[in-house]
Amino acid sequence: MQSLEALAREASALAKNEIIVRSALSEQENEVSRIMQICNACRYCEGFCAVFPAMTRRLEFDRSDVHFLANLCHNCGACLHSCQYAPPHEFAVNVPKAMAQVRLTTYVDYAWPSAFGRLYKRNGLTVSAALAGGLALFLVLGMYMTAGSVPAAGANFYAVFPHNLLALMFGVVFAFAALALGIGVRQFWRNENPGAPSMSAASETAGDVLSLRYLGGGHGDGCNNEDDAYTLARRRFHHFTFYGFLLCLASTCVATAYHYLFRWEAPYALSSLPVFLGSFGGMSLLAGTSGLFVLNLKRHPLHGDRGQRSMDVGFIVLLWLTALTGLILLALRETSVMPVLLAVHLGVVMALFATLPYGKFAHGIFRTAALLKWAIEKRKPSTLLVED
Repeated sequence: MQSLEALAREASALAKNEIIVRSALSEQENEVSRIMQICNACRYCEGFCAVFPAMTRRLEFDRSDVHFLANLCHNCGACLHSCQYAPPHEFAVNVPKAMAQVRLTTYVDYAWPSAFGRLYKRNGLTVSAALAGGLALFLVLGMYMTAGSVPAAGANFYAVFPHNLLALMFGVVFAFAALALGIGVRQFWRNENPGAPSMSAASETAGDVLSLRYLGGGHGDGCNNEDDAYTLARRRFHHFTFYGFLLCLASTCVATAYHYLFRWEAPYALSSLPVFLGSFGGMSLLAGTSGLFVLNLKRHPLHGDRGQRSMDVGFIVLLWLTALTGLILLALRETSVMPVLLAVHLGVVMALFATLPYGKFAHGIFRTAALLKWAIEKRKPSTLLVED
């Protein structure tokens, strides 16, 4: 019987030979295919996350398989520190890095319009900062040109920018972001359509997403970050960020309902539901993004793709600025600087929504789609025939 090392070596050789034939795959996609064939021979990490049981249902890995598995990976790092073939071994198996590089490929390949995806890929932080600053400056100049000076608005935001104008501006930006994300996810789904989801598959996916299950690491003790020690910090900061964002979104939705359904116009009292949700959402978002930024700086160099740091940081900075400017605006909304603060906050929020389809926000959407694919797939019998 062949040893595990011999099986893995044979898988590595086959994978390298197959790269010559499978020219349709990019260099990064070929690397994932090579690594998955080695992992298929080993299977030590089979119980770590959804990637490895999904991997075992395949003998070969085409482009759609590679994209699916890459987005199923949550980059917890557990497999890297457990792998006997990780660098400096000659096989150089680094699942987190290979998967991260392919995930970036999916963000760009499925981006719509594609030129925007390529631009953000190369200059994520620069594009984010320039867009936020440019939009904020545009709104400040527009305010001065319209009113001739900073309007004395008290706490009334609509005395600075009329409600209908804000609804139009953000409606257009939000609709564009939703359309671009929808087109991208549709293309991703059609690449390897597993069929219609059942209620149980959808329910399982919702639970996995809301609990961030796969940020618990291979043993449920958390992720690896700067070393092989397990920590739940990454999962907790993701929770702060995720639910902080949802609370801010809920605040906007409630305020919209107040305005259109009940004819209750802003400004709302500090004790009102929109302000309560927005305040706690902003504080949660600020804490989460601050923590993720620090963890990103400390991350082990073999985890993920260092070339994506600009994209990672760009999204984190926009979220952080959204929370910070929103909280400052709330605290100073009855002062003379409120109009300028409002223009800056709105510029940052518009930049955030405009870049959602091309930055790290997209990874949450694609990951959700991948988790749903896996939930559907594992409920079907495997097509592989196992011979004794």
